[in-house]
Amino acid sequence: MQSRLGSEGGRSYGQILRSTALIGGSSVITVIFAIIRNKAMALLLGPAGVGLMGLYSSIADIACALAGLGIQASGVRQIAIAAGSGDADAIARTATALRRVSLLLGLAGALLLTALAVPIANFTFGGHDHAGGVVLLSAAIFLRLLADGQTALIQGVRDIASLARINVFAAFFSTVVIIPLIYVFGASGIVPSLVVVAAASLATSWWYGRQLRAAARPMPAAQLRQEAAALLKLGSVFMVSSFLTLGAVYTVRIIVLRAEGLTAAGLYQAAWALGGLYAGFILQAMGTDFYPRLTAVAKDNAECNRLVNEQAQVSMLLAGPGLIASLTAAPLVVTLLYSPEFDPAVELLRWICMGMMLRIISWPLGFIVLAKGARRAFFWTEVSATVVHVGLAWLCVGVVGSVGAGLAFVGLYVWHGLVIYAIARHLSDFRWSVANRKLALFFLPASGLVFGASVVLPLWPATIFGMLATALSGAYSVRMLTELVPLASLPAAVRAWNSRST
Repeated sequence: MQSRLGSEGGRSYGQILRSTALIGGSSVITVIFAIIRNKAMALLLGPAGVGLMGLYSSIADIACALAGLGIQASGVRQIAIAAGSGDADAIARTATALRRVSLLLGLAGALLLTALAVPIANFTFGGHDHAGGVVLLSAAIFLRLLADGQTALIQGVRDIASLARINVFAAFFSTVVIIPLIYVFGASGIVPSLVVVAAASLATSWWYGRQLRAAARPMPAAQLRQEAAALLKLGSVFMVSSFLTLGAVYTVRIIVLRAEGLTAAGLYQAAWALGGLYAGFILQAMGTDFYPRLTAVAKDNAECNRLVNEQAQVSMLLAGPGLIASLTAAPLVVTLLYSPEFDPAVELLRWICMGMMLRIISWPLGFIVLAKGARRAFFWTEVSATVVHVGLAWLCVGVVGSVGAGLAFVGLYVWHGLVIYAIARHLSDFRWSVANRKLALFFLPASGLVFGASVVLPLWPATIFGMLATALSGAYSVRMLTELVPLASLPAAVRAWNSRST
């Protein structure tokens, strides 16, 4: 029995690492393109322009969350369940319904945003000068919702390679068009650039979803309504969750904007984008492959808990050294990837990195709630997280300025980690493994020490201390990963490194 479990664990760890490497590898490329775009935006627009782009992006994200009614997430879940049982007819029915509903919701969302453009502009920007930009943004909403429907199909059947290619090509096409638009039109090119990003995502997801589209079949109207109702019933909970999460980020930006102006909002946007760069590799891979994989075994509590513990273990080993490095190199990263004008964002970036460390640890537990379809628990968890995030931001920004937004982010994930653990215990009798408790007790204090050193020590001693911590944590992570995963399952670069070191 023990050998069988060990074999299953090795395969699972290998699957986690392979999917993370594939999505993470594509994310490295997309991040390179994002860095190029961010640098160009910083030089061409300055902090105020970056803040303006962040506000428009928040409007688009919230509009997509509301108009999409959560069917992307519910579609992934429904298709993953059908794929897990090998039911090709169920996959085809869900796929057909998802495509048609995405089209209708895209049209409705674009029309609604157009109708509400003036009040949205007044609330966000304090006047109606940007109402025309909000109207144009409706085109991005339509395109993004169509792309989300296609991506959900690909993710649901766990075609990770196609998802990786979609990310890369969308990032490439976005970059080569956005920079010329901003260069020629300045701030007036911000909204057209967001439309281009949405169009690039749709084009690439459409291209790689062609094989799945071939499986579509005619459906009677009654059956289509039944499939759409199943998507929307669960999707409405996901929609509320997305709205609350994105609404909290949007509200925090408004709090910073009202307290310290558009430049401070731009600094917050820069810190937020940089803080999520490295952690985004891990989180994106987790949502892309782990969620549908966990959904397929959600009724088996023991298997469910084993997968979550293994996912959390690999995620901490991969993310810990990178986030410690981000804490160490924050001043250099801000200057290189933006410009010296953004130097005041360094302290805020460090707080966000600390929050990301907590997020990496607690994030896998949330997938237990999603996989089991516990809608009520999911809803109230998101409501409480939104209240905590916005409440802490309002309090902290009022006391210490824009840095308080970073403090609020850390506080959010302290709260979220405690709440989501209690819910996971209730749903599946989840408990952290001994290995994960040890990892948390290693990486959290190490991050805290590096953060503290940046506060109390001069720049160079703090940097040297952080580099040592990064090197030690990185060596520890590589050693642990090579013990967990069979050598043949490791990415080629890691196998080559291991052979040289031995």
